[in-house]
Amino acid sequence: MSDLARLEQEISAAITAADSEAALETLRVSTLGKSGSVSALLKTLGAMSPEERKEQGPKINGLRDRVAAAIAARKEVLAQAALNERLNSEIVDVTLPARESGIELGRIHPISQVVDELTAIFADMGFSIAEGPDIETDAYNFTLLNFPPEHPAREMHDTFFFNPKPDGSRMLLRTHTSPVQVRTMLAQKPPIRVICPGRTYRCDSDQTHTPMFHQVEGLVIDKSAHLGHLKWILEEFCKAFFEVDHVTMRFRPSYFPFTEPSLEVDIRCRRDKGEIRFGEGEDWLEILGCGMVHPNVLRNCGIDPDEYQGFAWGLGIDRIAMLKYGMPDLRAFFEADVRWLAHYGFRPLDLPTLAGGLSP
Repeated sequence: MSDLARLEQEISAAITAADSEAALETLRVSTLGKSGSVSALLKTLGAMSPEERKEQGPKINGLRDRVAAAIAARKEVLAQAALNERLNSEIVDVTLPARESGIELGRIHPISQVVDELTAIFADMGFSIAEGPDIETDAYNFTLLNFPPEHPAREMHDTFFFNPKPDGSRMLLRTHTSPVQVRTMLAQKPPIRVICPGRTYRCDSDQTHTPMFHQVEGLVIDKSAHLGHLKWILEEFCKAFFEVDHVTMRFRPSYFPFTEPSLEVDIRCRRDKGEIRFGEGEDWLEILGCGMVHPNVLRNCGIDPDEYQGFAWGLGIDRIAMLKYGMPDLRAFFEADVRWLAHYGFRPLDLPTLAGGLSP
């Protein structure tokens, strides 16, 4: 075997063994570069005689061309292999479902949903929304609402009081949203028609009570307001909220310091396998309290009870949310469990309307 044939064989084996484009480039430089083995053979042609150059020239040039072609072919193979490896490592399965956006994954808390439902119902009846502070004075929370000084609701077992001020007075966390009614009557002249949703606080905690809960109260003050109007409003509200065509309500005498007469309201229902269905059945369920605004409350708010009268009602938002949507434990409302919220929550864009339906 001649020296050229042996060199070509060695170079071919090295080209085949090159496992990367970098190794192949190193081999190209060592063979075809300025100081490469094949280039060194080409430099010897100048020192040969014409007869030797005529014989060796085509052989050396042919070797150079074959080595260049083999390197180019191997380079293409390595480039294709590198591309395939990259495609395999960066593969994207376009058959997988797209990840849901935040607007799809997010959920509205049932309390917020029910407040929106209440707002939609009473706004259709011509009511506006009134709000007030969670931290109240004794006067707004009790005195102006005709609570006697010895009333048990003033005691520590019901009310969260703050530390006494230097003058002996104490602020408190409101125990109902009735102070908002007082603030509204002090700030506006009759006629008044408002609802007052918001947080309230009492020292109580079990399956159906929490230290912080939500109430909505309604107030109507006018010259001709009477119990017939109150009964109609409550009946229409219950039909709209529970989405039934008919409800039967029962009004029982009761006592509240701020209303006279005072009434408890029951709604006829049917209990079946842990569910409560309204508009049918023979059972009764208490849902709210109401009554005519006490004349003393009107006087305390600067309204003449001989010229104006009114009625008010109040109910627990958390309670009616549990009744409507079948939630067994009130405490879960405040535990921030995303699994619970995913099950009971509502889609952000499913806004309740009377025309489109309250429940999604």
